[in-house]
Formats: sequence, C-alpha cells, structure tokens
Amino acid sequence: MISRIWNLQARSCNLKSGIWCCALVLAIAAMSGVAYAEGTLRIVPLVRAEQVIVSIDLDNGYTDEVRQVINGGVRTTFTYDVDLKMIVPAWVDRTIATAVITTTDHYDTLTRVHNLTRSVDGRVVEVLATENEAAAKKFLTSLNGLPLCRTTLLDRHREYYVRISAHVRPPGATLLGWATGVTNLAKFTFVP
Repeated sequence: MISRIWNLQARSCNLKSGIWCCALVLAIAAMSGVAYAEGTLRIVPLVRAEQVIVSIDLDNGYTDEVRQVINGGVRTTFTYDVDLKMIVPAWVDRTIATAVITTTDHYDTLTRVHNLTRSVDGRVVEVLATENEAAAKKFLTSLNGLPLCRTTLLDRHREYYVRISAHVRPPGATLLGWATGVTNLAKFTFVP
C-alpha cells in the first residue's frame, strides 16, 4: 500500500515538472521571437498649426519575406495603430486620440504595377499606382504629417506620448518571425 502511494506521488511530480518544462520552453520561444525584431519604428510627434502631427518610419520592415509575398501578387497590408496618451502619475494614462492607418499593396503580376492605398480610420486618403518598387516600399513603411488631433484637447505643460504598433498581413509576411508586430513610443511636453 505504501509503495503504491510513493509510486503515485512520483508520477505526479514527473507530470508537474513536465508541465513546468513545457511552459518554460514556450515562454523562452515567445521571448526569442520578440527579440528577433527586424523592424525599428521611429516616431516624430510635432505640434504645428494647432494640431498634433505624427510622422512614422518603419526601418527594415520591408524584408525579403515581405517582398516575396508582394511579388507573388498577394495583397499585403501594413497596419499602424496610433495612440496619443497623456501621462497620469499613479494612474492609468488617459487616451486623447487614436487612429488606425492601413497601407495596402496589391501587386499586379501581369502588368508589374504596385496598386497602393492608404486609409486612415477606414477612409481612403491616398491612392498610388507605380512600377517603382522603392516608391512602393516608402509608401508602405513611412508616413509623414498625419494630423492626429487638435491641440485644444491637450492640457498645457503636461507630458504626452504617442505609441504606435505596426503589423503586417498576411501572417506569412511577418515583421518579427514569431511575434506579431513592432511597438514604440515617443514622449513630448505640450508647451503652447
């Protein structure tokens, strides 16, 4: 009887340690995917003409994998989730404005033309057709002068930050291998 109890306890310990090993391996794999980030997101927030304006550059986001997927004729979309937040000490930061920017490339393999569209919050704001791959790359990975909100929504002499997350679809053309996107933020103080 006692040997059966010892036997059951030993099996239980082996099962628990196996689960912990599995969880540890998955955690390490997830973190290594995040560390493998190929893209770097640069954010420049400006206050001009009573508007908060944001410029974005995704360096190394147009990888060989992305290029191959696009050249295969698969519609590829870069999505930028933009949040303007006010820093609130000892509390949750307050969201002032948000925007979702999508840039899409649908490469026509017969005519060899990149059909590019840019949408802000679902509204198409720019359309471009080009044969130049460098122009398509710049269109997909950079954005200059996005008006995010009016300065009347901001409090004077407060600290704010713009946080942007970038993702690419289809999933086979990832920016980061295992991870799902690149995120960065830029801080600024509003002084009228």
